[in-house]
Formats: sequence, C-alpha cells, structure tokens
Amino acid sequence: MQLNFIANQAVASASGRTLPVLDPSDGQAFDHLQRSDAQDIDAAVQAARACFNGPWQRLSAADRGRLLMALSRKVTEHAHELAALEQRDCGKPTRQARADAAALARYFEFYAGACDKLHGETIPYQEGYSVFTWREPHGVTGHIVPWNYPMQIFGRSVGGALAAGNCCVVKPSEDACLSLLRVAELAAECGFPPGAINIVTGYGHEVGDALARHPGIDHISFTGSPSVGTIIQQVAAERHCPVTLELGGKSPQIVFADADLDAALPVLVNAIVQNAGQTCSAGSRVLIEEAIYEPLLGRLAQAFEQLRVGPAAMDLDLGPLIRQSQQQRVWDFLSDAQADGIAVVAQGTIVDEAPETGFYQAPTLLADVPVDHRVAQQEVFGPVLAAMRFADEDHVVQLANATRFGLVAGVWTRDGARQLRMARRLHSGQVFINNYGAGGGVELPFGGVKSSGYGREKGFEALYGFTTLKTVAVRHG
Repeated sequence: MQLNFIANQAVASASGRTLPVLDPSDGQAFDHLQRSDAQDIDAAVQAARACFNGPWQRLSAADRGRLLMALSRKVTEHAHELAALEQRDCGKPTRQARADAAALARYFEFYAGACDKLHGETIPYQEGYSVFTWREPHGVTGHIVPWNYPMQIFGRSVGGALAAGNCCVVKPSEDACLSLLRVAELAAECGFPPGAINIVTGYGHEVGDALARHPGIDHISFTGSPSVGTIIQQVAAERHCPVTLELGGKSPQIVFADADLDAALPVLVNAIVQNAGQTCSAGSRVLIEEAIYEPLLGRLAQAFEQLRVGPAAMDLDLGPLIRQSQQQRVWDFLSDAQADGIAVVAQGTIVDEAPETGFYQAPTLLADVPVDHRVAQQEVFGPVLAAMRFADEDHVVQLANATRFGLVAGVWTRDGARQLRMARRLHSGQVFINNYGAGGGVELPFGGVKSSGYGREKGFEALYGFTTLKTVAVRHG
C-alpha cells in the first residue's frame, strides 16, 4: 500500500479510498495508491505554506543548494531501486529507467548549483535614488506531473522550484507515482524540512483539479495534454495564478538530400521509439527531400523491422504502452490510416514472451501521409512514424509548420546557411541541427510555442518562471 507524503510523513487519504497500480507489461495490479481528494490537497498546501513561512524561508540560498546536492547524491545511491520502481510502474525498459534515474540526479545537481546564482540588477535612475531588483519565490508551487517521464519531469520542475526558494505540492499521474513517492522519502532523509516536498496521489479530475483551484497555490507547473492544459489555464486565470505549460508536440525531423544519412538514421528511429513513442518531443513526422525519399524510406523500413517489443524487464527496444486506453488510442489512429489508404511500410515485432494482457504496440512506419491527415496533425503518443516527402525549403517549412504544435524540430543538412535559415523559419521552441535532443542536457531550456504551451523548463531560464521580480527604489537625496 502506497501512502501520500505530506510534511515528511506517509499518510493515508482522508477518504480511505485507494486505486490499483497496474504493471503495463502484464496488465495486472501489484500495489495500491491513495485515491485522494481536495481535503488531502488542502493538508499538503497547508504543510507547504508552514514550511515556506518557517524553516525553508530561513535557509540561505547556499544551504538550499547543499540540500539539493545531497538529494542528488542520494538519488544516485538509490538509482537501481528507483529505476526498478519506474520500470514496473511505467513499463520502461531497463536502460530507459536507469537513464531517467541518472537524469533526475543531474537535475538536482544542476539546480543545487543554481540556488545562489539568482542575481538581481541595479537600474540607473534619477539623482538621489538607488533602484534595484530582487528575484523572490512565489511561495507554494503546484506541480502536475505526467506518466511518461515522472522522474525526469519531477527533477526539472520541482528541482527548479525548490532552487528558487518555493515549497512544492506534487500531483503525479495515477499511472506513475511509485518513484516520486520514494524520492520524497529520500529528500526527508537528506534533511529537507517537513512540507518542502509533498506528494498527493489520485485522479486528475479529483486531485489535479483541487490543486489547480486551491487559493494557497501561487504558481502551477503542468505537463500534459493541450485539452487539460486549457482547463488548467482557465482555472488559474480565475485567481490570476501564473502557470508554466508543456503541452506536447507533433515534431518534424527534416532530412535534406545532402544530410549524413548514416548519422541520421539511428536518431530518426530512436526519436519515435524511445519510451514506446510516449514522448512529448517524439520525432513523429519525418519529412524527406524528394531525391532521397525512396532510399531513406527503405532504410527506415529495414530498421523498423528489426525492432523488438516486449516486457520491460527484457530490456528490448520498446516496452509496453502505459495503459489499455493508450493502446486503444494508437490502434484507433492506425485504423483510421488504414481506412484512408495510407500504406504501412514496416512494423517491428512483439516478442512471444509478451503477455497478451500487456499493453503492447509494434512500432509502425507509414508512408506518404497527407499533411492534413490526423496521423500527421495529432499527437498519437505511440511508436508511429509518419513519412512525407518535400520538394524544397519553402515546401518543407510549410509542411513542418502546418500543425498546431511547436515544441521541437530536427534538421539534417550539411549546408551551414540552410541550417540557420531553417532554424529561423521553423515555429518551434527548440531546433536541433544534425542531432535530436542534444543528449537531453538539463542545461537546455525546454518548451514550445502555439499549442505546445508556454514558459520554459530545464536550464537556468526555468528559474525565472518560479520567481517574481520585485523592484526596490530608495530615495536618499
């Protein structure tokens, strides 16, 4: 039985209700979570407020950094345990789960070093005045964390908020809570005061809604779907609460004829199959210049046919999808594509050892997908790659920008001038040239435009969103 974590204590929900925890690899329940409600959120917010007004606010920035560094080391010490929790809870292959634990440690390490680097400015003004600015924390921040990368998103969101001086109330997805509950326990062991980090589990429409509406929450960080992001914005606007939103993408990878195809090919494949395609920045569209369309499509097909899908513990190329409803969502997209005559060029293989009750989907390559088809416009959130051909730069810019999303884009070309032209013309929060994701560096500001949301996570830029700017003008003449 998993309990909420409030004020450094494991506590049951006020209602006593629970939820089953399913293993995506076999679809079977193996644990239970608290099905919390507004009463539990209120307890967590009160704990966070007491901490912020008390011990947390009295800590120096350097001391906050030391706590975060201690937590980074503690996560590293428990990396295999955290990876095992995430593997069973989320269906991640071993390598991915371990990479996520390492990324979590790195986020805490990065933000530990940033705590005492939030400097203000002095402003030249009239004679007789000294004017300067301070960066101050909001107070209590709310964090709604999705199921696809719980440890990583916790690290970049909660880590940044703590570094800026806030106390946090976290609502993980009901599908991915186990690793975060354990991280909160590790934080308490490191000396984080009661109330600095609070975790409340349950359904989004019960717990997430209560968190967004609570008058004691001073800032909301949300990663998830555009539809829920719209609701979060509307609720927050009623009390003028600032929000940071990361709402997904339909990211293109653009391959010109002069690209290094040997370097590009494994990246193109990994960008759609990592985490079984359940990645907001997945490279789910590959736009290929006409001159190399057929040869590259053939090489992609060969690569897809070699991919294997199976239980997370087998550590294959892909694990299962997170739940049955997500599996059905992917099936619906592929069914629509088939009905509309879109060709399946290649698929991977689900291994015989995969239980029929697990939530598996073979990676699928589609060819000549029309730009206005839902497979090219909507976020599938599964291992489905839509291939399209283009004639020239103007044409590919039109195709790349033709969705409501604008999170990430990749460009593959050896032409230096073209690299910069494309980076300017693509409507995207990040553009990667001859790479995709730059190794996932925590230093790189991450966020989008259009329906991909606004605000930035990761890097030093994220700290500004977790602070308010105060201007102080002193008259001394």
